[in-house]
Amino acid sequence: MPVTHITNQFATPECDDNVLMVNELRFSYPDGHAALNGVSLKLCVGDKVALVGPNGAGKSTLMLHLNGILHGQGDIQIAGKRLTRDNLPLIRSMVGLVFQNPDDQLFSPTVFEDVAFGPLHMGLPEADVRARVDAALEAVRMSGYRDRLSHHLSVGEKKRIAIATVLSMNPSLLVLDEPSAGLDPRARRTLINLLRELPITMLVSTHDMTLVKELFPRTIVMDEGLVVADGLTGDILEDEALLTAHGLEKP
Repeated sequence: MPVTHITNQFATPECDDNVLMVNELRFSYPDGHAALNGVSLKLCVGDKVALVGPNGAGKSTLMLHLNGILHGQGDIQIAGKRLTRDNLPLIRSMVGLVFQNPDDQLFSPTVFEDVAFGPLHMGLPEADVRARVDAALEAVRMSGYRDRLSHHLSVGEKKRIAIATVLSMNPSLLVLDEPSAGLDPRARRTLINLLRELPITMLVSTHDMTLVKELFPRTIVMDEGLVVADGLTGDILEDEALLTAHGLEKP
């Protein structure tokens, strides 16, 4: 099918099980720079979607809105629940945001304590916390690392632990910023396999177009604070005019 160039429209089929809906989201930084100019998109349960575009397109700004770190104008819903200040703790438990630099997320002495941090602050019983930690570490293939010192791990290992810290919250949506950045080929391959196997709805911002081609059935292109294209990854990657216009390269 042809790539859909869109402004303020949903380009994907309707579904009854939306995990994420963003409608007319606008945001300007204190210096007056308009980073988001009316972004609209949605993800259905099970979607794995790449978010691509040049630096300054608004991708990171959008991601920081999804769990309320930034607050703009517009409407955001997670699994049917509108993001408001009153339900911010609930939304943050539903949206697992993984930063590009895992050191921004790992601050406890041990891996276990890092992964347990979220469930503990949810007030869960100790047995439930331990069960969640075990499940999260198993999901990222790091079960043998629970007693390791987080700051002694490799970058690839830290990235997997950072993912585990949000998986332990049982989120509805996993949001990752440049997950393959800084990884050697082996760690990158391990991460790709991990993301492919995780049974969770996923929005991933990346400049790694080979990762996009290999892993994500759908791609959203952003530029100048807008969604400019949303469609099947194969179609978008074949549209050289689109890629060139928005600072992207065909893998």
